[in-house]
Order: sequence, then structure tokens, then C-alpha cells
Amino acid sequence: MRKIIHIDMDCYFAAVEMRDFPELRDKPIAVGGARERRGVIATCNYQARKFGVRSAMATAYALKLCPELQLVVGRMSVYKAVSEQIHDIFRRYTPLIEPLSLDEAYLDVSNCSLHQGSATRIAEAIRQDIFNETQLTASAGVAPIKFLAKVASDVNKPNGLFVITPQLMPEFITSLPLQRIPGVGKVTAERLAQQGWHTCGDLQRVPKAQLLQLMGKFGAVLYERVRAIDDRPINPSRIRKSVGVETTFAEDLQDAPAALQQLPALLQELVKRFEKHRSERQINKLVVKVKFADFQQTTIETRSQQIDAGLAAELLAQAIERGAGKAIRLLGVSVGLAPLLLETEDSPEQLTLL
Repeated sequence: MRKIIHIDMDCYFAAVEMRDFPELRDKPIAVGGARERRGVIATCNYQARKFGVRSAMATAYALKLCPELQLVVGRMSVYKAVSEQIHDIFRRYTPLIEPLSLDEAYLDVSNCSLHQGSATRIAEAIRQDIFNETQLTASAGVAPIKFLAKVASDVNKPNGLFVITPQLMPEFITSLPLQRIPGVGKVTAERLAQQGWHTCGDLQRVPKAQLLQLMGKFGAVLYERVRAIDDRPINPSRIRKSVGVETTFAEDLQDAPAALQQLPALLQELVKRFEKHRSERQINKLVVKVKFADFQQTTIETRSQQIDAGLAAELLAQAIERGAGKAIRLLGVSVGLAPLLLETEDSPEQLTLL
């Protein structure tokens, strides 16, 4: 039986700002883009969350919910530096660390002998080390499998710890609401609720074939998760699956020609970002994303081994057609990444953008 810890920093970006600028501590604050530039909230502190402010929310809407909200310009270099401090702490306890983001990671401490091998005590020690050395708080979840460790870290947030022992796991999973399973968003939860399924216990009675028919490949994932089956190992070297760039416009683009004018700059930035990965990865698809003024969005992709401006323009035109004349709020382009194949004499040449 493995011992998995999920560490999640509490409102990380906002917490760093409150630490460095004490005058912000008792105020509702959010790190994000300005309202005038159609920005969005990256994260906010718990005072702001009381007003309904959330990550990924449009800044303008967040200010309507909380007129006293203090907007803070993000300092990514600082957040990265503090994140490295936190990961140095992780490495004292185990080399098996799977980072999910700057402020979140899985740790496998199954073979850690510190604190008598107790995952609970190790998690407490990590949280204490983080606070002592960064003055920031973290929440932790401990469980025998990854997905339940992630669920557990949210139970006593902020600045808390929750442990799901092997003995507690069957009872815990049976009563767990389906929307607590990572990957089950609002739409999926509503779709499951329409079938009368609200908890993992409800879904335990559903045959696998029925779940596959209703949910496709994700049905197989659900079938395992509601039975507390998660054999995924901790992966210290997670492989990046894509590289992308997107921009939200200060004013909506009104038609396809206006959108096409923005495409070259986006593609140029995408080429620049891909250069970091060119030596070890190759492109296997090209993706275009469009978000319309009503916040509905669509993506369209095709197989491609290069960043092709003409192909991107075709995809963009098709995506815009789906909006039936709606104004455009956001454009994005990205590429899927695959391992670099060994070149042979017959290998196709990697073409450049221009």
C-alpha cells in the first residue's frame, strides 16, 4: 500500500503578495489583469472568496462582486523562486515528486524512513518546514492513491491536513460527491445527476459498459475512481503535452478579417516558445482556440508536423464560422508535442513558419 501526499499551497500568488506587503493582509485582494485590458483573475485570497471571487473569473465581474477588491500585478519571477524553495523542502523527504504547478505537487513517501515512516507526520513536518522557511501555509492530503490524496488536501483547507487511511477509504469513497473527482466538472456532474447519480456509491452500482456508452473513455476512469482504483505512479518527470499562446483583446474583434490580422503575431510567439523544446520534441498537431464575446469557446485541431501559417488560418476561419457572427474575445494557438523520432534519410524536413 503506497503512501501519497498531495501538497497544495493556500491561495499561493495572493499569499506571497500578502507576505511581502503586509498592508494587503486584511483586504480582499486578487492577482490578475486589469479590467481595462479585459483581464482575468489568476488567484485571490480568502477575504475575496467570501464575495464570490474565483480564479479564472473576468476581472470586471470580480470587481462587481467585490468593489473593494485590490488588484495586484503578478510577479512571476518571485512566485517561481518561492516555488523552488518549497520543492527543495520536498526533496528532503523523497525524490518521488510530481509537480502539478508552482504551488501543487504529489509526493510518494512510501519508502521514507523519517518520522517513523508515518505519512501523516511527514506531511505535518513538510507543512511546518514550508511555514518556517517561507511564512506561507500549505494544505495537505494523505491517502494510498493519488486522486484521493488530492481530494483530501481540500477537505481542511486552508492550512489543514486530512488523512484517508486504507481502513477509512471504502467508507470515504462511497459518500464522496462525484464532482469531487478530478476531471468531473460542472457539465459532467449535471450529466451524471440527470441519471440519478450523485455520489461515488451511486456509480458503484452502474455497469462499466453503461458508463462507457454514456461517457466514452472517461467512463472507464470513473468506473475505477469510484472504486478507489488509481494505480498511476508518481511521475517525477511529467512530459509536457503541448505549447501554446493566447491573448484576450481589450476590445472584441468583430469579424474574421480582424481575427486573421492577429494571427501572425500569435504564431510568431508560438514559434519562439516551441524553440525551447525543438531539440527533444516534435510537433504532431496544430490547434486553434476561439472564445466569443458571450464566453462560449471552441477549439479545432488537425494533424501537422509544423507550425503552418496557412493551415492555422484555415482552422481559425472554421472556428469562427462556429460562432455564427459573434464577436471574438480571445484567440489562441498551440501545438501538440510528441517525442522526437530518430531521423532517417527518408525523414521529412521540418519546415519553418515563414
